[in-house]
Amino acid sequence: MSDAAPALSLRGIVRTYRSGDRQLEVLKSIDLDLFPGELVGLIGPSGSGKSSLLHAAGLLERPTAGQLLIGGQDCTGMSEKARTQVRLNQIGFVYQFHHLLAEFSARDNVALPQMIAGTRQPEARQRAGELLSHLGLAERLNHQPAQLSGGEQQRVAIARALANRPRILLADEPTGNLDPATSSAVIANLFALVRDTGVAALIATHNMDLARHMDRVFTLKDGRLEAVG
Repeated sequence: MSDAAPALSLRGIVRTYRSGDRQLEVLKSIDLDLFPGELVGLIGPSGSGKSSLLHAAGLLERPTAGQLLIGGQDCTGMSEKARTQVRLNQIGFVYQFHHLLAEFSARDNVALPQMIAGTRQPEARQRAGELLSHLGLAERLNHQPAQLSGGEQQRVAIARALANRPRILLADEPTGNLDPATSSAVIANLFALVRDTGVAALIATHNMDLARHMDRVFTLKDGRLEAVG
């Protein structure tokens, strides 16, 4: 796909859950490379394992077996403290629901993760303003989430996910809570930012129109990844 080194490499990822006295194998030896500036779609019905794969890729859950590398660094056996640091500095997350802090402005919602990572407040707020302006929210920087539309809130969530200049962006149904017109606008913004920043994006979605615009698309079927079209 690319001459660049993968931002994310999954090798033989297995995820097994216990259900009563049964073992349920949701992910079966998943292999995937995700490259800088690339948009990869992940489709499949509810319960197929999309969220489990995103959680493993984002170091939110440990796989039952397999190897995970981020920027060439093996994260498989890392301590929880080290995994938390990698998540903070190298991975951005966007969910179906924006999870913005209600008492903070749009700009401060985006500045906060930068400050947690050690960026000084003036620089964090400046980058937040730049990202939000890039997403068409220059006039909404000081508005709280309740003063924003659903699409505007999700754009703030996207800016927040990219605030710390991550290598990887993981999105789980990022437009699932939006109407079609708003969804299209948000996705156009998201795609442009992925290209501009060079982040590697893995996006789980039920939206086939969205998936058609991805560089590559995979479906999860019976716990295995299959390339689509």
